[in-house]
Amino acid sequence: MIRLHRFLSKLLLLAVLLVPMRAAASSSEASASRDPARQILVMVRQPSDHFRPGGSYGRAYDSQMGRSSRERLAREIARKYGLKLLDAWPMPMIGMDCFVMAVPTGQSVASAVEQVSRDRDVDWSEPVALFQAQGGEASHNDPLYQAQPAARLWHLADLHQLALGRGIRIAVIDSGIDENHPDLTGQLLLNRNFVVGQSMTSENHGTAVAGVIAAKADNGIGIAGIAPGARLLGLRACWQVRGSATGETECDSFSLAKALYFAVEQNAQVINLSLSGPDDRLLRELVNNALARGLTVVGAVDPKVANGGFPASVPGVIAVSDKPMVLALTHVYTAPGRDVPTTEPQGRWSIVNGSSFAAAHVSGLAALLREHARSSAVTLLSKRTGGIDACATLVRVAHGCDCTCASVYYATARLRR
Repeated sequence: MIRLHRFLSKLLLLAVLLVPMRAAASSSEASASRDPARQILVMVRQPSDHFRPGGSYGRAYDSQMGRSSRERLAREIARKYGLKLLDAWPMPMIGMDCFVMAVPTGQSVASAVEQVSRDRDVDWSEPVALFQAQGGEASHNDPLYQAQPAARLWHLADLHQLALGRGIRIAVIDSGIDENHPDLTGQLLLNRNFVVGQSMTSENHGTAVAGVIAAKADNGIGIAGIAPGARLLGLRACWQVRGSATGETECDSFSLAKALYFAVEQNAQVINLSLSGPDDRLLRELVNNALARGLTVVGAVDPKVANGGFPASVPGVIAVSDKPMVLALTHVYTAPGRDVPTTEPQGRWSIVNGSSFAAAHVSGLAALLREHARSSAVTLLSKRTGGIDACATLVRVAHGCDCTCASVYYATARLRR
């Protein structure tokens, strides 16, 4: 009896020791599953009759497709290669279902992609990639600067005599936008969250980009957006890094893909991507789809990357920088992006710098152009420095206008003769 008692005591002690070890292992696996760096995208081609124009997909996908053959196939693929199925998103516009799978600790993400890509039921697989918003540190913290760069460089008040961007929808794929900011109230048609596992919140980068593009004009406060008559689709696919003193912002390719797909589905005439990252097959396919549909796509240039980074490197995307130093890239425009006053969460304003905000200027200008010329053929006139001559560009499409902007442009043209 004594020996049996000792044996049972040892078993009990072992069990007590094993429980926290198992819990720790489980917690470690759960943490790995949430890490985008340990996730891959698995693309499975849909049957040709899956696309239903105007159909509602979104999060309803879970209930509609929970027992479908495609989800069963995805679970079988995950089981076969030791992966965990985390999420799914239908993309009938490109004939695909996109599944997110977690790679367990101890297995290489690259090897998982290679194995899954060879599966006959898989069209392709790729790692979930991370992107960074192309912002910069403010040079000072005054809540509102004395003058907007576009007011001087682009004759913004004169531009607004020609167009305000009325009737144009601009998708801002970014971090969360403060739709209750006094300079942005009523400027957003919708504000939607595409980041899994995070609730909707107002964040610095997205709010600042939105303000540059479409802050209300002539309301007696703050700033005037480049296209105050346009309306925004706020699509949160990025998040502000916790604890970052500079408001560092990140995105993952799955969140970006969902938001980009939604923007195309909603026929946003202009899509602003104030971010940059590695070339990504799925995102490139969605960007090309947007361009083929006649939408204008604007991307921020990363000056540290040889080709400006993705999506600025994609042919047809309007690539924008705040610095002329990247003009070795012949396809890059420069626009105001230094010491730019704009909106900040909680009803404040601040000064921002970076290609993100230069791209936002051009998205606003694209909306002004599309108010007059509804086609996607947004051709920007550049000076030798690569800077955009916004006045000349808009005058060219606003035929027969009679305004200060036109006078400025034609007077300048006479001086150049």
